[in-house]
Formats: sequence, C-alpha cells, structure tokens
Amino acid sequence: MNVMNEEETYMGEWPVKPYYKRDLAMGYAPDITPVAALNRLSAWIHHHKPLYQALLDSGYADRQRIFNSVQVGLIFHYLGRP
Repeated sequence: MNVMNEEETYMGEWPVKPYYKRDLAMGYAPDITPVAALNRLSAWIHHHKPLYQALLDSGYADRQRIFNSVQVGLIFHYLGRP
C-alpha cells in the first residue's frame, strides 16, 4: 500500500481529492470544450495501459462520473498534475 505524505497529497491548486471527471479533464485542457476535454482525458487513460490497469484495480468503471481520491492520486502519479 502506497501511503502519501501530506506534501504529496496537496500540491498547489490540485489536491488529491474526489473530482468530477469533467472538472479534472478541464484542468488538463482548459482551452477546449468540456466534451473535447473529457474525450482527450479518456483517450490518455485508455492509451496509458499501466494507468488504466491501476484505475481498474481501484474499482474504476468507464461510465463513472466522479474519480475518487485514490483514482485521482493514480492519475496525478502517471500523468502529472494539471
């Protein structure tokens, strides 16, 4: 089990906490429409096999609307923070 210290949990404007998919997607692509940002984030997740597998192992389902804290931590680990 990977335990993050407080500094890793909160960095700048993007703390590790639950986010709506749309909000997180817009963080990574603020200059495009929300639908396009969601599609882009989804493509990144599906093309990054280790990230996608880690998300599946955490209980992720493609149709869920909110990433939980564990899933957000995984996304930040593999993709970096927005």
